Amino acid sequence: MVAPTMTTPAVLDAIIQLPKNWHGSGSLNARVLNTIAKHLPSLSRSAETGTGKSTLLFSYLSQDHTVFTCDDTGDGDSLRTVQESPLLNGSHVHFVLGPTQRTLPAYEFKGMLDAVLIDGPHGYPFPELEYYFFYPHIRPGGLLIVDDVNIPTISHLIDVVRQEEMFEMIDSVHCTVFLRRTDSPEWNPFGDNWWLQAYNSKHYPALQFCRMTLFDRLRAHIPLNIKQSIKKRIESGFQRSA
Repeated sequence: MVAPTMTTPAVLDAIIQLPKNWHGSGSLNARVLNTIAKHLPSLSRSAETGTGKSTLLFSYLSQDHTVFTCDDTGDGDSLRTVQESPLLNGSHVHFVLGPTQRTLPAYEFKGMLDAVLIDGPHGYPFPELEYYFFYPHIRPGGLLIVDDVNIPTISHLIDVVRQEEMFEMIDSVHCTVFLRRTDSPEWNPFGDNWWLQAYNSKHYPALQFCRMTLFDRLRAHIPLNIKQSIKKRIESGFQRSA
């Protein structure tokens, strides 16, 4: 249990001093931990996927931190190492065990989140799945933190999200990106409107076609010579009636 008299810098320093191989599933870079503490001095409610040094830090910064992770005993031991650490402020942390592909869709959040760290399964499309089930619960002004953006598929996720009106990128440290939730309305998680998304508007030249009326779409498929012939016939008809 964290001593109640410990300050944020003292806790942060103690976490950073832990060895790089503290557990076998990888740990956040010291610069990333410092950046989390800088942007999130105090939190009411937060969540993350995966567990490690970030969990220790969030357990001190947040009053209510939810950790979605697997029991990896014998295969990294990140969960056991975190839960047995004297730096864990256990009264502020709730562990939800199991694959996030199952636990996140079934979980009922009790309120809006001030911060979310996505650092669970990295294979496609699992980070996207985590983003989908988290983003409606991030309050305006809250942070979305995504780790391991050096992985191409996760980098693509960031390419899409950073162009959404809902988020603005405020920092990038090592392989971790920090995005702030704006006041823009939530993108309907049960809708579509893909043609309104900024990433699609920028990278899909045919999008202009999708904005046409049905008549315009049909007209776009008519060969030019036929269009010209029709135009001439219409013009000649007007001339005869004049």
